[in-house]
Amino acid sequence: MKKFLVLVVLFIFQKGTSQELFLMTDPASNVPANSLGVNVLQSFLKKEGTSAYNYYLMPEVSYGVNKNLMVRASAFASKADNNFVAEGGSVYAKYRFYSEDDINSHFRMAAFGRFSFNNSSVNQEQIEIMGNNTGFETGIVATKLIKKVAISSSLSFEKAFDNTSNHRFPDNFGSTATNYTLSFGKLMYPKKYTSLKQTNINLMLEFVGQTINENGKSYLDAVPVIQFIFNSQARLDLGYRKELINSMTRSSSDGIYFNLYYTFFNLKN
Repeated sequence: MKKFLVLVVLFIFQKGTSQELFLMTDPASNVPANSLGVNVLQSFLKKEGTSAYNYYLMPEVSYGVNKNLMVRASAFASKADNNFVAEGGSVYAKYRFYSEDDINSHFRMAAFGRFSFNNSSVNQEQIEIMGNNTGFETGIVATKLIKKVAISSSLSFEKAFDNTSNHRFPDNFGSTATNYTLSFGKLMYPKKYTSLKQTNINLMLEFVGQTINENGKSYLDAVPVIQFIFNSQARLDLGYRKELINSMTRSSSDGIYFNLYYTFFNLKN
């Protein structure tokens, strides 16, 4: 896993628009207006220091309010030590405030915010409000699409709180973090579009990292992904997450991701 092919996707025409579809990160594009996206993300991540794996389930529902604003609701559940438990959820909003479109390219920027609640115990220094911590995240994302190649990057601030009165955030952990992502992609198939019903095969490589603001501890992961798009509406992602650099305690890092996504277009028509 020392070298990855920097490849991926995301040149899909949906109702006359193109949009990037990454696995680990959100690009600056939104769910189409008046459309509903239903997503089920599953992961099997190795427990640090053991040969065992934890199972995580994250169902999500996203709605395009208009071309610039989308909202999302997520739920978190996991199975560890043979116990499957619901742990919390989150609400998310993203607003696209800049768009520069051309025939074969576009550049977009968006601001986003998320609040999550969680009832699990806090046992890692890594701050992750998508499944482990109660807290909020706010940031900005920029995405460039040139023909069949997409590049997207984000920067955000994340703050963790006590999960519950019985599961407090440890005083010796830093409670704020800076998150950063960089995603690359290229559409591999088809070479030429003849129909919106054609199956798309996309390859992508995403880098996901974090630095704890109070003590400078950091991690950086790489996630190569293969993605299939069916009938410009259904999506299947398969990815593998590999830790590259780490100086903090984490409950899990390396593992497999399996994602199913389906879009219901033009609900008001």
